[in-house]
Amino acid sequence: MNQIAKPASLVGAVLHPAELSAQTLLDTLAGHKDNGLVFHYDGRDVLSGYHVTEVKTGSFRGLDCGANTESWNETFIQLWDIHEDNREHMPVWKFLAILRKVSDAVGFDTDAKLTFEVSNGVVPMQLYRAERIETGEVVRVHLSPRPASCKPRDRWLEQTTKQACCGSAAAKGNEGRISKSAACCG
Repeated sequence: MNQIAKPASLVGAVLHPAELSAQTLLDTLAGHKDNGLVFHYDGRDVLSGYHVTEVKTGSFRGLDCGANTESWNETFIQLWDIHEDNREHMPVWKFLAILRKVSDAVGFDTDAKLTFEVSNGVVPMQLYRAERIETGEVVRVHLSPRPASCKPRDRWLEQTTKQACCGSAAAKGNEGRISKSAACCG
């Protein structure tokens, strides 16, 4: 039976709503250690000989387009999408072992933003985020391009959505019960 892990509610989080956290990825993978691990991007699966060539973590500070200071932690997992004869897709347990080794050596923040860098060694590396995971005979992690964003606009949209959902007096129904419209407030 196939199951799909989707992002949890991320109201107030720094992740895009269609983005899985590192913790969600690890938790889902932990239950499927013997399955093959396939990353799916640009409408296709990675080749069976792919390698995790580098995992790097960092803390970043910057200034956004609204002159606001920003800081975040981010982990980059680099995938080299190549074919090698007589190789199957990497098993989940091996991927988890790589991340455990990273954690032991340099730390692995499960709350950090998670970015995948993918290239076949010929085309330039492209940036992706983990969008969803399907489990079955193989574990398929669907990657989608990481878009640019305007953080001040994103914060404004989040606040506007929160106010529209949670700020109305109509959120409480008869006898003080919370109506369906208030359910999005958490």
